[in-house]
Amino acid sequence: MREPVDHKLATLLGAAAREARQRLGLTQGDVAERMGMAMEVYSRMERGKMLPRAQTLRRLCDVLQVSADTLLGVGRSNAPVPLAPRKSTQEDPLELRRMTRKLRELEPAQLRAVSRVVNAVVTVMPRSGDASPARPARKRRATA
Repeated sequence: MREPVDHKLATLLGAAAREARQRLGLTQGDVAERMGMAMEVYSRMERGKMLPRAQTLRRLCDVLQVSADTLLGVGRSNAPVPLAPRKSTQEDPLELRRMTRKLRELEPAQLRAVSRVVNAVVTVMPRSGDASPARPARKRRATA
């Protein structure tokens, strides 16, 4: 039998999770992906429609870098939980993280095509601060 949801606690936890997620510059999709859950499920949790199980709460604390006390509204501590070094993907710009999620959905042939397009763009377009576009390396003529 399903237990009734404590709506006040669920709302409090959801608001704290949203605040922590935004502080880190993450999307709901980013958090859901790192937790290994569907974005719709994480979204329901953040909107205060459901409470996580203890195991999920622990993962949520790790991903959002906050204590369970903070998410549950216990005590006054907003200090981040000390964690192992973060993956560099958390420091990537938001648009890059979104593109990475989309790229993971592609089939191998589609991924190769996108790779060729990206390589062409990088070769042709100048980097910010560069005066001229990068030139591709010249191909050597085959000598017989």
